[in-house]
Amino acid sequence: MHFIEPQQAKAIDYTNLYNMESYQKIAILMLLLCVAMISNILEVSNAQTICNMSGEGLMACRPAASPPTPPPPSAACCSALSQADLRCLCSYKNSKLLPSLGIDPNLAMQLPAKCKLPHPAKC
Repeated sequence: MHFIEPQQAKAIDYTNLYNMESYQKIAILMLLLCVAMISNILEVSNAQTICNMSGEGLMACRPAASPPTPPPPSAACCSALSQADLRCLCSYKNSKLLPSLGIDPNLAMQLPAKCKLPHPAKC
């Protein structure tokens, strides 16, 4: 039979403990970095203007353009859309920007009609 000396067993346990602590610290650091990046993206999206529509206006329309069962657009959304360049917004329907903001492009294209706004002919 082969026995491990108590000093050796402790060294192995401490090494594993240190490795686990390192992994936990790395995981926490990565989580904090992700949170910081997401909050930065949200701040940028709120400060950004796209086609004469502010990030705040886009966020007002997000519930009405988010699947699966979106509510009707809010007054704030329709107001923002009325100031927006709808032809310019059409150019974003195949872009990755809208989905990155949680907006379904197909549902977003229905918003002008729901707000009783003229829809661009070539969209």
